[in-house]
Amino acid sequence: MTTQQFTAPPGNNSRTFLDFPLALSLDELQAHFAILGIPFGMPYEPESMANDQSTAPDILRQAPAKVDIEYTKDHFDWDLGGHLFDGQDISVVDCGNVCADPADHKAHYRNAELAARKIFSSGAILIALGGDHGVPIPVMRALEVFDEPFTLVQVDAHLDWRHDVNGETEGYSSPIRRASEMPWIDKIVQIGLRGIGSARQGEVDDARAYGADLISAYEMHDIGMDAVLDRIPDGGPYYLTIDADGIDPTIMPAVMAQTPGGLDWVQVRKLLHGLVNKGRVVGMDLVEIAPRYDVGNTTMIHAERLICNFIGASIRAGHCR
Repeated sequence: MTTQQFTAPPGNNSRTFLDFPLALSLDELQAHFAILGIPFGMPYEPESMANDQSTAPDILRQAPAKVDIEYTKDHFDWDLGGHLFDGQDISVVDCGNVCADPADHKAHYRNAELAARKIFSSGAILIALGGDHGVPIPVMRALEVFDEPFTLVQVDAHLDWRHDVNGETEGYSSPIRRASEMPWIDKIVQIGLRGIGSARQGEVDDARAYGADLISAYEMHDIGMDAVLDRIPDGGPYYLTIDADGIDPTIMPAVMAQTPGGLDWVQVRKLLHGLVNKGRVVGMDLVEIAPRYDVGNTTMIHAERLICNFIGASIRAGHCR
């Protein structure tokens, strides 16, 4: 199978993320960061994989105006204390979207895992854009290429430890349960839990029995993000999965499950910068954005800032090889 068979350009005539070069030939990938759209999670109803969240990768790429893109690349960024690339020769590419087959829902996950394995093996840091919270499952499977134990850090309002929903074991309620079954996933830290989701007492008991560090949003607000970072093991490597509903809906309203009390922007930024300074974050994903619920482009602005802070902080932490 060639790379052209499982990645394709962004859809609907969308630009690439921040107009970074398009790189579909993953076998020849040479970049420090690789953006990858993974639009489709495994559906709980058999009719279709497509939903509002599956449009998010291309809408996020399209959201910044041209002048904003130029400013982001070329102007002083106070979030980072300098220019995005910190004066270094840094390559960021957009690898397009993982291909899907309407007749074979699992093909999308197989293609996503293949793409992620190639990106990780190239030495690039992966930034995956979902899609619902099922899409990190194939990415986390691809972490096997590193042959070392990982700390998984999750930002989410929900626990995501369901074994299955309607018989589907790889949907958006199950990514942390599936991660816990992967030998290369060691410590799990879950931040921002609050409100009501699909978890029942049994799933909470299973997460605690595994040893997951469950940090509710309210505990996080009480103790502060510095204390949360202290509870994450030092040294890495890390994989970071961010469900947009883990962030407060005042700054990320475009989610299906708006729940008060999530992370604010200062806390998100501190987590990103703090984590990459503890050790190498080999990849992250941002999932569960439902663009039709956005208000005044608020979600897209914060999403773009989140990704740029991750890139800029990773560069400054010396993680670009």
